Amino acid sequence: MREVTEQEYQEFIKGHDRIVVDGKAVKLINGAKIKLFEPKEFKLERTTVWSFENRGNWATHQGNYRGNWAPEIPRNLIMHYTQPGEFVLDQMVGSGTTLVECKLLGRNGIGMDLNLDAVIVAWNRVDFAYAAKDLSETTQKLYQGDARNLGLINDESIDLIATHPPYANIIHYTDSKEGYLS
Repeated sequence: MREVTEQEYQEFIKGHDRIVVDGKAVKLINGAKIKLFEPKEFKLERTTVWSFENRGNWATHQGNYRGNWAPEIPRNLIMHYTQPGEFVLDQMVGSGTTLVECKLLGRNGIGMDLNLDAVIVAWNRVDFAYAAKDLSETTQKLYQGDARNLGLINDESIDLIATHPPYANIIHYTDSKEGYLS
């Protein structure tokens, strides 16, 4: 497990408007103007069955990363189970949906993925300025590493784990990475 730095991120995306994640191009959003910082009509879910029509149309959410979850899911989990300033872990961060919601809701996020390209996409998605009233600034950290090895995270420092694990062999993520759980 190693932290991916801002400098590594900047070097990696120089000249890229797309990153190829295991054979599929994911368009990055460098310089995009954010029009909405929250869903237009959001209500906190109070039942055990949730259904969402799309995979996000606010902040930097896009549905172009295979297997990402609707951002309303981590938004609901974060709002139900944490308070502003607390820490959320997504150890299979993919394109960063959970960390984007952490930033928007005033929570600190830690994301991790075995795939460096996925970590770079997540960096890109959390790389926006946002200052909400009554919320202090947050930190979003990203690591490249195996979800089964969380050695750089201190014991009892996480308030919520919100992750969208791989779909077994339904969505193919890679042929080349040892340790992939899908």
